[in-house]
Amino acid sequence: MDSLIKPYNDRRASFGRHETFSLRYAWLTKGFQAFMKKKTIFSSDEATIELGVGKNMVNAIKYWLRAASMLEENSEGLEATELGTALFSEKGWDQYLEDEATLWLIHWLLATNFDTSTAWYWFFNCFHKTEFTQEEAADALAEFVKSHLKSKHSEKTVRQEIAMILRMYTSPKVNSKSLIDEHLDAPLTALNLVTVSESAHFYRSFARQQPNLPIGIIGFAVNELLNQRRINTLPISELMYGQKYGVALGSLFRLTESDLIAKLEHLIKKYPTVFQINETAGINQLYRSDSQITSIQFLRDHYQTEA
Repeated sequence: MDSLIKPYNDRRASFGRHETFSLRYAWLTKGFQAFMKKKTIFSSDEATIELGVGKNMVNAIKYWLRAASMLEENSEGLEATELGTALFSEKGWDQYLEDEATLWLIHWLLATNFDTSTAWYWFFNCFHKTEFTQEEAADALAEFVKSHLKSKHSEKTVRQEIAMILRMYTSPKVNSKSLIDEHLDAPLTALNLVTVSESAHFYRSFARQQPNLPIGIIGFAVNELLNQRRINTLPISELMYGQKYGVALGSLFRLTESDLIAKLEHLIKKYPTVFQINETAGINQLYRSDSQITSIQFLRDHYQTEA
């Protein structure tokens, strides 16, 4: 019942480790495959040549691979995760990042990794303003860090994380070639989870129907939550809104309540021996009857069906 989720912990947080470089399309696949060929690539003098980027970008690629749980640290250094290998190895399910499901999955992995991508976790699980300015979101994150985290962090670095999130998730509204080029190389903008107003002053991030969010990703996410909490029953309201500072599946994917329920019903229809919805004391709860099913099985089913 292992889970890749790294939940809120007031002693474990990190900011600014991406060297101010946002995630780009080729980085996860290219970086992962380079790592599989040479485990020391990120500390090697050959990294800049092999990856075709500058030294700071090498560090950024390593960071994004760790934040997206494709690589993980152990006592001996970095190692590939089962998920990273399944997705991005030379015979992986989506080694060229062509399936939008992989973008939803990367989003989930970033927003459930409090240790490594703390700002993403906070923004998608804990920040609930649907319309805001960059400054308002930065103020809120800075206050959260100051009030709730026991470790010390530079306020400037913390506030800059909001600018990075907005760059990664929104399309540019200004006539700037560099920004347009960056947008074209920014995979998560395709999810349309954050939009910017015509005046480029207000941002919006609100719940809506997400017809392109695959059931395989929902199954993976639900199973990960149940594994992380080591339970088999969860009120649907907690799936939607989460516990305090906890992962909130509905909020993270910006789902409406009705769309979440519809997706859960679809999930149950596809996996009737794994999940059911039961009402207990007037509370609708999702129940998992097979706790041995692995989260990666839901992804395998998706990618092998799509192939």
